[in-house]
Amino acid sequence: MTAPQELFIITGASRGMGEAIALQLLAPEHQVIGISRGRSDALQRAAETRGLALEQWQADLAEPLAAAERLLAWLEQQDLARFQRATLINNAGVVSTPGPVDGVPLAELSMALRVGLEATLLLSSAFLRGTVALGSNRRILNISSGLGRRAMAGSAPYCAAKAGMDNLSRAMALDEEAKPAGQGAAIASLAPGIIDTDMQLQLRSADPAKFPNQQVFADFKSGGQLMSPEQAATKIVGFLNTPGFGSTVIADVRDA
Repeated sequence: MTAPQELFIITGASRGMGEAIALQLLAPEHQVIGISRGRSDALQRAAETRGLALEQWQADLAEPLAAAERLLAWLEQQDLARFQRATLINNAGVVSTPGPVDGVPLAELSMALRVGLEATLLLSSAFLRGTVALGSNRRILNISSGLGRRAMAGSAPYCAAKAGMDNLSRAMALDEEAKPAGQGAAIASLAPGIIDTDMQLQLRSADPAKFPNQQVFADFKSGGQLMSPEQAATKIVGFLNTPGFGSTVIADVRDA
C-alpha cells in the first residue's frame, strides 16, 4: 500500500458531522485519525472495505490532556517526510442542558468548556509542536458556531466555548504569521451553518421556560432549514481545500 500523502486528525469523528467529514476524507492518499469517546462502525467498514488508512482513538475529550499527550507522542514517532501536509480538525463540542448556568450541573458546565475549548487548545498545541518539520504544510480548522459570535439565552457554556475558540484561532494565527517564511501553519475558525445533529435535537427538545429560543430551533427542523451532516461535511471539506485557506481566520461557510 502506498504511503499516505496527507494526514487528517478529526475530533468528534464517531458520529454526526465529524463522522461525515471523516468519511469524505477517507481516500487512498490520506491517513485519517479520529479522536472520539466512541467508535464509528461506518468509518471502520468504509476503511476496511476500501483498504484505506484509518485509526480510531477512543478518548474522553472532557479530559483532554491525555489525548493531547497521546497525539504529540504519536507525531514524534512518525517519519513526517511521508506526509506532504497535515491537518487538524477540532470538531468535537458539547451542549450542556439548555438553561441559565445556575440551573445546570457544575459537571456539565465543566465538560462543555473542556471539550469545546480546552481540548482545542491542547490538541492544537500538540499538533503544532509535533508537526513542526512540515512547516507551512499544516492547517488547523476549528469548527465554531454563530453562537460564538452572538450570545443566546440558555446556552452560555456553548457560546463561551465557541467565542473562546474564535479568539484562540485569531491569536494562534498571529503567532503562526510571526514565524519565519514557510514555517507557520494556516488557522481558520469556521461557522458551519445549521445542521441536523443530536445537538439540534437537544435544543429543540429543551424546556421553553429555561430556553427561550426553543421554538426557533423547532422551526428550523419543521421548516426544512437544516443541512444534513453529509451536506455540511461537503461544504466544510470544500472550505478546507479553498486556495488561501487561513487568509480569513474567522469564517462562515455561508460566505465561503
